[in-house]
Amino acid sequence: MSPEALPYCGPPPLPADLARHWNFDPALIVLWLAAAALYELAARRASVSPTERKFYHAGAALALAAWVSPLCALGVSLFGARVGQHMLLALFAAPLLALGWPAGARADARGGLTACAAFAAATWFWHAPTPYDATFASDAVYWTMHLTLLGAAVALWRPLLRPDPASRLRALGFAALTSVQMGLLGALLTFAPAPLYESHLPTTAAWGLTPLEDQQLGGLVLWVPGCGAFLLYVALSLAAWLREQERAAGAPVGNL
Repeated sequence: MSPEALPYCGPPPLPADLARHWNFDPALIVLWLAAAALYELAARRASVSPTERKFYHAGAALALAAWVSPLCALGVSLFGARVGQHMLLALFAAPLLALGWPAGARADARGGLTACAAFAAATWFWHAPTPYDATFASDAVYWTMHLTLLGAAVALWRPLLRPDPASRLRALGFAALTSVQMGLLGALLTFAPAPLYESHLPTTAAWGLTPLEDQQLGGLVLWVPGCGAFLLYVALSLAAWLREQERAAGAPVGNL
């Protein structure tokens, strides 16, 4: 494979060499530091609380880890690892970044529906075979994939974690819809009768997997953690809402 043809994260690693495959791309590090500094300046001017700023920086650190750690290179070899990278961004980094927004900056119901649709569209589009394989041939496409997935996930978590008071039940609906679409995509990939991703056809054997087994692993990662995270959100949020309704129903009439 010529250097011009190498994916952004480098050549597919062998198991014995994986620990050495860190990605210290200078451009990535400089841009990440610049983004962190700009956020800190803007957050201080907007009176963002220290706790919210800590959430943001924790999410940004997780995102950076997804791109510089050997997970980046492992995703060149295994579809399951690339999906794991996506889930690290969407289920862990994104909600922390969303909590870095000011508490008063809530998303309304219309914005929540748009974010829900955008996240679903990004998830399905970038896990379709043709766009997915294109990320191995172009750094620009690779970063377009990651930034749109992460951006859509942050936009979705904002109304989920800080819903408008009048839109709390709608937020539950957005989470339920997201759980369904991720579970459906994961199931389709898990039960597909043949491997769909040409990029991984020659790279899985070194890891003791066939391309179909690797695809099934990726489908399960989408299905179980992806679907489960939003179902857990629904369960916890619904329980909290019911407790609030019980407290309101039991309040003295003079306090209503």
